[in-house]
Amino acid sequence: MTKGNAFVLGATGQVGRAAVRALVADGWEVTAASRGGARDDGWPDGVRSVRLDRNEEGALAAALGEGTDVLVDMVAYDAGHAAQLTGLADRIGSAVVISSGAVYEDGKGRSFDTQDQPDGFPRYPVPIPESLATVAPGDGTYGTRKIALERALTEAGELLPTTLLRAGAIHGPHCRSPRELFFVKRSLDRRPVRVLAYGGVSRFHPAHVDNLAELIRLAAARPGTRVLNAADGEAPTVAEIAAAVDAVVGVESETVLVDGPPPVGIVGETPWGLDAPIVYDTTAAERELGYRPVVGYAESLPATVEWLAERLAGREWLEAFPNLAKYGQDWFDYAAEDAWLASR
Repeated sequence: MTKGNAFVLGATGQVGRAAVRALVADGWEVTAASRGGARDDGWPDGVRSVRLDRNEEGALAAALGEGTDVLVDMVAYDAGHAAQLTGLADRIGSAVVISSGAVYEDGKGRSFDTQDQPDGFPRYPVPIPESLATVAPGDGTYGTRKIALERALTEAGELLPTTLLRAGAIHGPHCRSPRELFFVKRSLDRRPVRVLAYGGVSRFHPAHVDNLAELIRLAAARPGTRVLNAADGEAPTVAEIAAAVDAVVGVESETVLVDGPPPVGIVGETPWGLDAPIVYDTTAAERELGYRPVVGYAESLPATVEWLAERLAGREWLEAFPNLAKYGQDWFDYAAEDAWLASR
């Protein structure tokens, strides 16, 4: 006997692939929807894959047919998508929707949206509870759009019971913008030294795809309207992440620590290179869903490193990961690093 029908929207994305596997293993009959309609090699034969562009008028309603017991939405980004879901509430028993920790705002009104301003990086409490203030809803930024999504879905209440998961720094295979690439490529290049700003103690709480899939699995089985932080069981420092990647690749690099920000340009900056920690409190997820991480950061790294290495093979890093071009930075400017090291 199955637990029911689960419809996963954005199923071939990074988190979607893992969520489909977790739901099937837990006894759900799963329909995997994506714009390409592809399948993941790790899915069992029973998974039904469909081609769907949610932005096409009537497409989601047609794909749902008579309905589903739970809809898992990886690609909802704004109030319009919330309206789309609530408009189909008569066909959806409950929903689980991925949101983001980018919605939080500190006591001085700083958030991810202000981080490029002078003294604009947020100083959050450690850890961050779900009760912390958020940015105002709107259409201007990723964070404001996500909180608009959240507000609309939570206000729907019992019309469409929805668990919203505020994800941390997502990691694992199939990531379009993988932070781990910063150290994996250096290790594969046998780069003998790395420079880390802020003393190497920066922390941006990671969330592995399998841990997010576990939260989705638990929420699917316990419908309700709630907002929960979603992250791994630990929040390693950037220096610990670098050492863990080296251990997987089998190299040992010298670490040069810089007190404070990058000394010149972006030398010493990393994708986790923050001057204040970002750590999410997951006790609510533990209490309400019985959440326990299914994988630790170091334990998860071998699969991530293997996938990144395969993607890099024979290609430049921006060719392998074109989505990283939007940051406009050369993550691997070894010449700049060497020039600064020689000048110390």
